[in-house]
Amino acid sequence: MEDNKQSIKETDEIEIDLFDLFLELLDHWRTIAASVVIVALIAFFYSEFIAVPKYESTSELYVLSKSTSITSLADIQSGASLTNDYIVVVSGRPVLEQVIVNLGLEEDYAGLRDKVDVSNPADSRILDITVTDPDPQRAKAIADEIAAVASDYIAEKMDQDPPTTISKGYADGDPVSPHILRNTLIGALLGLVLAAGVIAAGYLLNDTISDSADLESKLGMTVLGTLPYEESMDDEKDLQGDKKKKPAGLKKKSA
Repeated sequence: MEDNKQSIKETDEIEIDLFDLFLELLDHWRTIAASVVIVALIAFFYSEFIAVPKYESTSELYVLSKSTSITSLADIQSGASLTNDYIVVVSGRPVLEQVIVNLGLEEDYAGLRDKVDVSNPADSRILDITVTDPDPQRAKAIADEIAAVASDYIAEKMDQDPPTTISKGYADGDPVSPHILRNTLIGALLGLVLAAGVIAAGYLLNDTISDSADLESKLGMTVLGTLPYEESMDDEKDLQGDKKKKPAGLKKKSA
């Protein structure tokens, strides 16, 4: 029974603390609102005027050439296996380094690899080669060149029919980044979290006792009585202290 009472008391104390914290946040709503607006504006201006827009271009390869006939489940599984192998080949070092040489790119293999994404849409034998670059024309050229080099490399090194290019890249799309609206909303949320975190930390770390309510809530002690405080009492003490001070020096008597 006592344990239940104690648990109920602890629960009540936690609820009171959370409610006090909510009141503290509510009391500083202007600060929180200002933080939300400022950080959101910073994110907006960065996305709109500073961040470099990037474009995507995608070339598509068909894994099975027209000379391949699918007659059984084994052939279908073989095609799926080839698709997985081709994903590794297309994004591999030999293909990308040859693309760098052919186009005279300044990037090294690692830099170009970060711009390339090779994927296989579900239930298909198609490879999507997507390149992201600040220049849409450059993104298209790289995507098309990767498709061409990968097709020749597969035919030469893997002893397979070369995959067929069924769609070349495009250069007329809208930028895929930055997302201005999304970045602005993320900035607003970040401003809210930062302001609320600072205010909550200050509230939780503040152990100053300013009145009887703080004494009861923080120490669990009941206040039996209080004494009135008047500033005039301090003024009287200051005057009495001045009267008791000794003079700085005594005048010498004349001879």
